[in-house]
Amino acid sequence: MRVHFVVHESFEAPGAYEAWVRDRGYEATYSRVYAHEPLPQSIENIDLLVIMGGPQSPSTTREECPHFDAASECALIAEFVAARKAVVGVCLGAQLMGKALGARHEHSPEKEIGKFPIKLTTEGKAHVKFAHFGDTVDVGHWHSDMPGLTANAKIIAYSEGCPRQIIEYGELAYGFQCHMEFTLDVIELLIAAAERELATLTNHRFVQQPDALRDNDYDVMNQNLFGFLDKLMVAYAANCGVTLNEPNA
Repeated sequence: MRVHFVVHESFEAPGAYEAWVRDRGYEATYSRVYAHEPLPQSIENIDLLVIMGGPQSPSTTREECPHFDAASECALIAEFVAARKAVVGVCLGAQLMGKALGARHEHSPEKEIGKFPIKLTTEGKAHVKFAHFGDTVDVGHWHSDMPGLTANAKIIAYSEGCPRQIIEYGELAYGFQCHMEFTLDVIELLIAAAERELATLTNHRFVQQPDALRDNDYDVMNQNLFGFLDKLMVAYAANCGVTLNEPNA
């Protein structure tokens, strides 16, 4: 299996997604757009597309951020969905997925930064890909916006601060406003990039400061992410008739 990452900024790293790729013996390729690496010219040899987060929004223009081309990324996502390949959008990536499928992103009711619980909806609790989450699961957050909803979208999970945390756009297409990929290394990158901003957000009820961010345990949510990704790839393999690798010992 080949997994292609679109990475918008060096501090919005794939984290646990990369660990999952290594553990499963899959191959990772990258479009590090902050380093002006191109988006893939062909999707033929890519099985899973993962669009990472970033400080941009789907409405950010090339003039505002020359290395970010929202229209091209939306076209790439739409191509993957149309080809019935697997796609996961994270934070900004989830918002781009919604836009690619015809839904406008919106501001979240609350800014969320840190580790806070999400709750599964009735559909989420009954969903085979999320059955191992339980009713409530603690996950990472770092956002002010949220994805839009298409006519067929299903909300899988929500939080007290944001009504759209995980969205199913299709059997193989999922948007995660939350950050289940956070590791301590990724958190350090984010703190370094946003420490001054964090100091101005002490009055927000869902914003943790650097010491609290460093004290969080991210292992359980990483394992829950791995379980979802494994189930996603089983569904993808069944759809296209490929054989999955066994996880590395």
